[in-house]
Amino acid sequence: MDGLAELRKLYLDLMQKCIINTIYEDPNQGFWSAKVFDGQLRDLGRDWPSKAHSMIGNRRMFNLRQITEFVVVNNVPGDFIETGVWRGGACIMARAIFKAYGATDRRVWVADSFCGLPAPNPKYAADANDKHHTFSELAVSLEEVKSNFAKYDLLDDQVVFLKGWFSETLPKAEIKNLAVLRLDGDMYESTTDGLTNLYDKVSCGGFVIVDDFGAVEGCRRAVMDFRNHRKIEDPIYNIDGIGAFWRKSAAGVNHPAESGLAASVSAGN
Repeated sequence: MDGLAELRKLYLDLMQKCIINTIYEDPNQGFWSAKVFDGQLRDLGRDWPSKAHSMIGNRRMFNLRQITEFVVVNNVPGDFIETGVWRGGACIMARAIFKAYGATDRRVWVADSFCGLPAPNPKYAADANDKHHTFSELAVSLEEVKSNFAKYDLLDDQVVFLKGWFSETLPKAEIKNLAVLRLDGDMYESTTDGLTNLYDKVSCGGFVIVDDFGAVEGCRRAVMDFRNHRKIEDPIYNIDGIGAFWRKSAAGVNHPAESGLAASVSAGN
């Protein structure tokens, strides 16, 4: 590893540790486990940190990092977007990667209501009993997210904020193409909105990451319904039992580097 590559790795390693906060080990604030720091839960993204800027955990953050570095190094064209950002940590990580690689031609799109999740829409039966809208912990203001970007000196004109419900903001977002589409809307409706409005903008060779594929049935059903409707056969790879991803091909054909990338992500390397 040359000097520049080593410095880049050190910077991104530190960013990852800071964003998920394994540095100061802030306690969990969720209701289903003790309100203490648990390294294993943080690694798997199974807690809701009280201070950390992301709740996706170490393995899903590494997946995001590895995929985003991959698209930059391999010149897969397009921007990064996350739909559902909480405190902004995943998007901050993506911006840090673009910064570390000098990728000045790529944007990070930060899409969120910035007031929590919507109440279930009767149109979508899969969301009928969804309770996400009742959790005040999931409502983080636009001002707070911008402030979090600024704390890392990463709030600049390569970061674009889309404030509002996905059904309203995504159809008119001025996004030309995407290298990475990261869906973290939890619900069937939110996941469907992301796929319907953004999937066709993902470049061939780009990636779709679904944060709650293994945790929220509505999310999983939305993904499978969309893939079945569009006849998408690209294989889905597990990340950590919750998150999953696939690489978009022209006609469901694996890319040469895909199996190795998936194996590496699954191993947490």
